[in-house]
Amino acid sequence: MSDFNKDEYLNDLPDMDDLSGQAAPAAASAADGASAASAAGATQEGAAQPAAAQSQENGDSAAADGADKADAADGKADDTLTPLGQAKKEAAEYLEALQRERAEFINFRNRAQKEQERFRQHGIIDVLTALLPALDDIDRIREHSEMDDSFKAVANKIDKAFEKFGVEKFGEKGEDFDPTKHDAILHKPDPNAEKETVDTVVEAGYRIGDRVIRAARVVVASPQN
Repeated sequence: MSDFNKDEYLNDLPDMDDLSGQAAPAAASAADGASAASAAGATQEGAAQPAAAQSQENGDSAAADGADKADAADGKADDTLTPLGQAKKEAAEYLEALQRERAEFINFRNRAQKEQERFRQHGIIDVLTALLPALDDIDRIREHSEMDDSFKAVANKIDKAFEKFGVEKFGEKGEDFDPTKHDAILHKPDPNAEKETVDTVVEAGYRIGDRVIRAARVVVASPQN
């Protein structure tokens, strides 16, 4: 075994200054790489935010431009019309407005006519109701006594006047009993009756159209069973 020579061993080792010089550039290179990566990330992030804002602004601008273009298209369409075409367009607009006004007027006229007819019927009903006692007296005189020609003429004129206003008298002996238009003041058994019929009319009934003003007051003949 050869003898260990300390001096030769130490002379073969690399110089520490050289090692320090080599390590420092490597560390600096690594630090520079990290700084560059961080700067690149910050640059990308900073660029992404304006890009998103710019995209939103572009969308808003596109919508506004679309509305402006639509208005411009309408204006341009009007501008491209010939004088005759423009006159036809205005005439069509006036005709549409006139038709709407005419429809509204027709509806108003129909409502006014219905209201007028309703008020007219109310007036007739009020007069008829006030004259019912006199009309009943005239009917009793007709049934139970002879009427002279002058009184008969007056009674006929009254009947025709009410007929002119649509008033109809009803209630006749022998007709079927109808509780919707007859007011039975008495039911009497009748061996010859097969169903309920009017035996005697005490007071005539009056109606206007389908509206009963007063039901006829009658005596009803009913079957015995």
